[in-house]
Amino acid sequence: MTENTYLLGIDFGTESVRAAIFDLAGHPVSFAATTYRTTHPHPGWAEQDPEEWWEALQASCRKVIAASGVSPAAIKGISYDATTMTVVAMDKRGEALRPAIMWMDVRATEQAARAEKSDSVARLYNGRGTAPATAEWYPFKAAWLRENERETYDAAYRLVDAPDWVTYKLTGEWTTNINSAALRMYYNRDHGGWPVDFYETIGCGDVFDKIPEKVVDLGTPVGELSVIAAQLLGLHPGTPVAQGPADAWAGQIGLGVVDPGVMALITGSSHVLTGQTDKPIHGKGFFGAYTDGVVKGQYTVEGGQVSTGSVLKWFKDNFARDLIQAAEVTGLNVYDILNKQSKDLPPGSEGLIINEYFQGNRTPYTDSKARGVIWGLSLHHGPAHFYRAIQESVCYGTAHNLRAMSAAGFEVKKIVAAGGATKSRDWMQMHADVTGVPIALTEVGDAVVLGSCMLAAVGAGLYPDLGAAAKEMVHEIDLLEPNQQRHEEYQYFVDAYANTYPRLQPMIHDMVDRENTKRG
Repeated sequence: MTENTYLLGIDFGTESVRAAIFDLAGHPVSFAATTYRTTHPHPGWAEQDPEEWWEALQASCRKVIAASGVSPAAIKGISYDATTMTVVAMDKRGEALRPAIMWMDVRATEQAARAEKSDSVARLYNGRGTAPATAEWYPFKAAWLRENERETYDAAYRLVDAPDWVTYKLTGEWTTNINSAALRMYYNRDHGGWPVDFYETIGCGDVFDKIPEKVVDLGTPVGELSVIAAQLLGLHPGTPVAQGPADAWAGQIGLGVVDPGVMALITGSSHVLTGQTDKPIHGKGFFGAYTDGVVKGQYTVEGGQVSTGSVLKWFKDNFARDLIQAAEVTGLNVYDILNKQSKDLPPGSEGLIINEYFQGNRTPYTDSKARGVIWGLSLHHGPAHFYRAIQESVCYGTAHNLRAMSAAGFEVKKIVAAGGATKSRDWMQMHADVTGVPIALTEVGDAVVLGSCMLAAVGAGLYPDLGAAAKEMVHEIDLLEPNQQRHEEYQYFVDAYANTYPRLQPMIHDMVDRENTKRG
């Protein structure tokens, strides 16, 4: 059976929907992607048209089948992921009533501020109530809709997160995935499920009539691919469909991080840290631990950095234009040139410290008004110092997040990394040296769609659980051990980094408020 058995993973990202076919051993067969638009009707708003999602998915599925040469009948399981905190209002026919409110949309700032008035158990997930709630999360967007677009809110039969929109479009079934529910909607099975009191404080206590009642664990069969969906997508009707999660946690699964003590590091323009623990830990400086959020019977902890790869790109675009021009002539990669120029600098970039909070801080401060800080400058420092200091700042931020988790009792034994930063072995080695934690790299760079395929395999009964799927489908190809001498040397600079922002926070907030006032 395995010789002709394939899996289809669907990944709805911010910019495009990717479809991928893998075999049961976790080897990729083909990929296809189709883009769609994001609109910004007002500052802080971000919306997408679900109809464009659906059209893009049809295109991606047909392209991936054509590229693979695989018969649709040989695809034995389907699963998917999508951006989370992306709220879709739908009627009884499953049609969107308005554009989806995207994860990055922060229009619900006023509603999120009401969380401070609540003493609900829901606050456990926000650093045991020590961190402010973020306007990105589901309840606050629901409350915003109720207060500002009441007609749409009342007309909505379902108000779902994007992964649950996918479930309906593929199968006609209404479910709430446990990943969105636990990680972004405050659902907690250990404490009775939905925190109704919290939602009432926020201003949308009646939204539970619009949330699908069935909360489904990841990898659980949710139905079969409908005849209509199969026709439109070019797939085989009746193919088993398994419950999928949000995209970052599909990436965690695709990295094989399904056991306690291991942490997934998903890199790109930002960094996401997510891992499993066998007990419910809560504390200052991280999110969670979320009950059953990825693996049933376990808890998920989460931390993250808003600006990581994006700060490197900012430096490259604004301060390395001569290198960009040179690279265009020689055919070299700009980052390779910068890495070579900065490689031999000592830990700490000769006394230059940067905080990478250019677009705010996700954890440990959860502060949207945070901004970047650069200090220790001298006439000795040049572009190479800046570049390396930015790289180090990202690593310091990762270490700072791990310290917060460690203080609550979560010790990380290994990190498994994916994404753009893994293209630089030296930068990954720096992450290991700074954190003191070994970093593993896997064979498949696109861990997200692999994770969706692993869920498809479990849902189709091809593997009994995610642990078994991970053993067969995730293949580590490298392990970067930390250099202990460098690790010890770096701790001074991690301390300097961690102590910087709290001292400057009042001044930075004042500046941000002043600039916001000027802009009106």
